[in-house]
Amino acid sequence: MTLDRLGRELHDLRISITDRCNFRCAFCMPDGEDYQFFHREEILSFEEIKHFVKALIPLGVRKVRLTGGEPLLRRNVERLVSMLGELPLQDLSLTTNGFLLKEKAKSLKSAGLRRVTVSLHSLKDEVLSKLVGREVSVSHILEGIEEALRVGLTPVKVNVCVIRGVNDGEIVDMAHLFKRMGVVVRFIEFMDVGNLNRWSLEKVFSVKEMLRVLSEHFRLEPVAKSYRGEVAERYRHVDCGVEVGFIASVTQPFCGDCNRLRLTADGRLLTCLFAQEGHDVKSLIRSGAGEEEIRDFVRHLWQVREDRYSERRLELLKEGTLPKKMEMFKIGG
Repeated sequence: MTLDRLGRELHDLRISITDRCNFRCAFCMPDGEDYQFFHREEILSFEEIKHFVKALIPLGVRKVRLTGGEPLLRRNVERLVSMLGELPLQDLSLTTNGFLLKEKAKSLKSAGLRRVTVSLHSLKDEVLSKLVGREVSVSHILEGIEEALRVGLTPVKVNVCVIRGVNDGEIVDMAHLFKRMGVVVRFIEFMDVGNLNRWSLEKVFSVKEMLRVLSEHFRLEPVAKSYRGEVAERYRHVDCGVEVGFIASVTQPFCGDCNRLRLTADGRLLTCLFAQEGHDVKSLIRSGAGEEEIRDFVRHLWQVREDRYSERRLELLKEGTLPKKMEMFKIGG
């Protein structure tokens, strides 16, 4: 039996498997901040994660995405992929910053991973290095994307967070590059996830503006959503069919159709990307709870949810009452 609350059917589970990262990304953990990372015993084991996912399948979960932190830093991540691949899922994917993808793509594919999404916010080494807090080569990440394509982790998607005055001048170059590569690129409005990314409304380059810029260089046509709750506005190049997506959670909120549940590495459930706190499911799992008990916990949580932060953001901003939220490196994507 699937769940439904205000039209929001549970379908998509995002699992953060580590809060560690090889970048100090300006989007979620800029330099100068002091962090308390999880100890190994605090995070869910692979067996606990599988037990939880299996319990949720009767509630409608069909898609699982592994996130972080940087999920490729989790030791033996391929074993978790293999374990989850034994479950009746429609999709098993992973989001990565791409730094280790060239080395990991083949083993991930062999373990049963179906596709990857790479976060890449600039094609310029100096801009990307500033954003991620360490010297990094864009060409190395592009080689990882090419390797993912070669081994069949497709469709490969690239997420680009567009920030006015930082990388908004690169969207045409990115669209050209990924069109040639046959990679789906998705341009995302800069969001106030967490509390550390120095977000302001003035830095938001809207999807409307992105479409106007890209329409001067490409012939794009809209593509219908493939399922209710899909967050991206999808388009494709008329001449080749390669898709371009846009995520407008600031200017066009989609709270009403949200179908995502998030599980943090330390076993807290979040019903919203902008959550202030999570709900402890780790204690339930470690108490020996069976699948039905876990389902009851999630069923209640989902049915009483009233998340609509994106719809209220501008109102809260005007009032000066924006809440303190969990940080992105703990939530995942």
